[in-house]
Amino acid sequence: MSKDIRIKKGLDIKLIGGAEKTTKAISLSSVYAVKPENFHGITPKLVAKEGTKVKAGDTLFYSKSDERILFPSPVSGKVVEVIRGARRKVLTVKIAADAKQAYKNFETRDAENMSAEEVKNYLFDAGCWPFIKQRPYDIVANPNQAPKAIFVSAYASAPLAADLDFTLAGKTAELQAAIAAVSKLTEGKVHISIGANGNSPLSELNGVEIHKVSGPHPSGNVGTQIAKIDPINKGEVVWVIAPQDLVIIGELLLTGKFNATRTVALTGSKFSKPQYVTAIAGANIADLVADNLENDNTRIISGNVLSGVQVKEDGFIGYYDNQITAIPEGDDYEFFGWNKPVFDKVSTSRALTFSWLTPNKKFDLNTNTNGEHRAFVITGSYEEVFPLDIFPMQILKACMYQDLDEMEALGMYEIAPEDFALTEFVCVSKQPHQKIIREGLDLMLKEIG
Repeated sequence: MSKDIRIKKGLDIKLIGGAEKTTKAISLSSVYAVKPENFHGITPKLVAKEGTKVKAGDTLFYSKSDERILFPSPVSGKVVEVIRGARRKVLTVKIAADAKQAYKNFETRDAENMSAEEVKNYLFDAGCWPFIKQRPYDIVANPNQAPKAIFVSAYASAPLAADLDFTLAGKTAELQAAIAAVSKLTEGKVHISIGANGNSPLSELNGVEIHKVSGPHPSGNVGTQIAKIDPINKGEVVWVIAPQDLVIIGELLLTGKFNATRTVALTGSKFSKPQYVTAIAGANIADLVADNLENDNTRIISGNVLSGVQVKEDGFIGYYDNQITAIPEGDDYEFFGWNKPVFDKVSTSRALTFSWLTPNKKFDLNTNTNGEHRAFVITGSYEEVFPLDIFPMQILKACMYQDLDEMEALGMYEIAPEDFALTEFVCVSKQPHQKIIREGLDLMLKEIG
């Protein structure tokens, strides 16, 4: 039985630079990159060394903890550079793409006639297992632990997020094939959340439970949806798959090819024409933003402004990302900025700030934190934007002083860093909430497992 979700606590940050619903095809980048840091918790073991010729779908490296979890090349070409860090840790694998792409053949399969073990092995072989992430810990799923349910959030509520109803249009066949496969991996349900007022292609799928979501951000976060539909208790696991990754899995089943092409939203006030482009995972940022980006003091982010990662123009889009955001760099400071009325910034406080008077106004915000790092100040502002049934201040402090029992009791199994992006945004103490939660989850994974 479906369970519609309406969130009241949260905050919609309305920014200038939403992508127009037009899609531009981008030619192949000359170089693509796959970074193991995109797959948190994975220790890579390199397979394709410098000079190796690869097809799209060939293995670049695998997980040291489970050799079945392979990480494929998104394009065919030649491995031209392997960048290593301290203790020879693999940081980046760069592939010079061929002008004409060649794909490794994995053969087409009918998921309806496959067993759970056959589906699992097929996803292992094709390098699609990393698309499945798990809660708790927000890491690549452990294939040895069966999930009680699988969640897909097809509603994006983050600032300037790609419109999934638009980017997934026409992909119903691929989505249905993928759902038929991944549903074999759990004895529970496959939950799909869509916008209450949208027209999602996922609403037409069979074998799933559809939930309609409404309310401010973070209503689109899969963590919020899990908490409202089927919360995680100690010892339980749920798996999470992004809808754009379902398309890749579905196309693999229907064509036998690993095609990591996705529709990417170019958003933010620093783009001359915010729009959608087609790109392959790991593409060079410069090729995606060519002749469209204003380079005057600009911050480029792979992902959204709340939980994305800063990248340079010569960098590469994150493996899971379907959005690039460009906003002004906040390296200028206002004289007595703390002591005068503010009309051009978003604030949940009404102390000399007036954004609440114009709830539909779109702002051109920069990256300035408008304050300095200081000790935690108890204001009650976190609870106003945090819809989970968890005490945000207390769990942050428990992570900081590393009290595993308290972290567990407060609900650490249910959360991921992105769930604390809004509390970080409204934090008057300028504390790095997402970093604190990530370190807390890593500690729990190491000590408890």
